[in-house]
Amino acid sequence: MKDATAGFLMFGGVLVWGLFSSCTTLPDKPQGLTTKVYIANESSSSVSVVDGTTFKVLGEIDTLNHATHDLSLARNGKHLWATNLASGRISVIDTDAMETIASIYTGKRAHVVTLTNNNKHAWVANIGDGTISIIDTSIYRILGTIPIQGGPMGIAFSRDGKFAYVSSKDKFVNVVDTMSHRVIKRIPVGPNPHFLVLGPDGRIWGTNTGSNDVYMIDPRRNEVVSTIEVGPAPQQIAFAFKGTSGPNAYITVAGINKVVMVSGNSPTPAVLGQIDVGEGPNGIWANSVGTRLYVGHTKSNDLKVIDTGTNQTLATVPVGRKPIRVVASQ
Repeated sequence: MKDATAGFLMFGGVLVWGLFSSCTTLPDKPQGLTTKVYIANESSSSVSVVDGTTFKVLGEIDTLNHATHDLSLARNGKHLWATNLASGRISVIDTDAMETIASIYTGKRAHVVTLTNNNKHAWVANIGDGTISIIDTSIYRILGTIPIQGGPMGIAFSRDGKFAYVSSKDKFVNVVDTMSHRVIKRIPVGPNPHFLVLGPDGRIWGTNTGSNDVYMIDPRRNEVVSTIEVGPAPQQIAFAFKGTSGPNAYITVAGINKVVMVSGNSPTPAVLGQIDVGEGPNGIWANSVGTRLYVGHTKSNDLKVIDTGTNQTLATVPVGRKPIRVVASQ
């Protein structure tokens, strides 16, 4: 395993470059019929790997760090990036070998990691340092940092790659210009705005985990254009179909142990239904065609596979302790 710690390129507290911005050119997705589901187990400091078709556990990967929290999978499916809260490090996992091949120190309380649209860089939110670290994914080196007021929590990129959206503990979403790496706007949202994701309609969706609602940001105006109450402590969001209806947003709501379904392509979203799941639902991901959901539960320590057409649980798979994030190959 390589230790890929490196120095920063800074100017006036802000990274300056012209070649390292997010880009819209997307590499090919991995081919094949097998979906692999990856689950970050925070209390086990590991990543469980589950076959998304047979629902069998394929193995458990040691991240070689502590308190594995968030995951981001390269589009070709070859490398998985994992944050480790207690270590302040990123683990890079070779998914074929199912082993950690690099460890990169980014800062105190490395919380989430998100790959840019072209997969050339990984952005890491360091809550304890109040920074975003930017890593070159080809050489595992930190290129620089961006200061974020209020403690960065979640990261998502706009569809065109021009903006990064960074939620912070002080109830704001920070809009970062990906060319200049400067915060150009701060959007007020709600308490503990943890999770952010790009929706199929191009809006940025986020959860106010400290409250009971989900909000949508229009990247053309960089303003919140809609909110909807879904229940106490909403966590994460995935998008899938129910028959011909969709895409719909499926939100894990920890306070009621349910997944709440919301219309995902409407200017004024509405709650369409609820699915009973396990204790402490948190991580959620949909397969590539939007017919199955993979839901991790931090209290019951398992992964449920749900058929979105029937809302029925197809399998319950034991994983590691406190499975908090789920991603899957496409």
